[in-house]
Amino acid sequence: MALIKSPNTNQVSFGEGIGIILLKTVTPTIPGDVACALSYDYPVRYKVIEEATISEMFADPTRLLEQFIEAGKELENAGVKAVTGDCGFMAVLQDEMAKALNIPVFMSSLLQIPLMDRMMGGQEKIGVITANSESLGKKHFDGVGISPETQERLVIGGMENKPGFKRYILDERPELDPEIMEDEMVEMARELVDEEGVGAFLVECSVLPPYSPAIQRATNLPVFDFITLIDHVYSGVVQTDQVFYKHK
Repeated sequence: MALIKSPNTNQVSFGEGIGIILLKTVTPTIPGDVACALSYDYPVRYKVIEEATISEMFADPTRLLEQFIEAGKELENAGVKAVTGDCGFMAVLQDEMAKALNIPVFMSSLLQIPLMDRMMGGQEKIGVITANSESLGKKHFDGVGISPETQERLVIGGMENKPGFKRYILDERPELDPEIMEDEMVEMARELVDEEGVGAFLVECSVLPPYSPAIQRATNLPVFDFITLIDHVYSGVVQTDQVFYKHK
């Protein structure tokens, strides 16, 4: 067996391919939520920023840029192969974070929108289901390189007025009713299809991917979210040998 050398003398645990910077929240997480480790078929490493609250994300995440860079570097030093976050509003941090770290950085689920738009020929409307439609806007889309032409095809659906989402997520109760959340998500998706004719969905919020399958069942449309992005990046930064083709 060949000699194995540690790539980083600060690293004491191994095998965590993705580092995830978390907000400080109290709501329980379930499989499918970015902050639930059971959402992945591979190990991930978490880092919480105490000052990073939901209200801070809606207001101006750039006020916490230094804390995010510090958290990203800590995850990098721990040996992860790429760093992400758990709020789509972190899009405004994308460029500065990517410049500060020496590993790939993908801070927002919104990064998938240019790919979705090209996949659909630049003709379909894309429904963006977000935690707060009043706060999500051009600076976030510009932050992840979404062209003005694509932005014109985005239809924003905000969950802030759905009573269950407001109660459990925005008001940060230490409880969660997944059935209510799923019903509200499906209701929102159907509204965007019936009223706007969207051809695909991007689920911005990191707590909402558990309900993506229900959206797809209800609409029969493509649904992308934070988990689809994390899985995609992981497959690129942690390649697995397909040993069946190798011969001694």
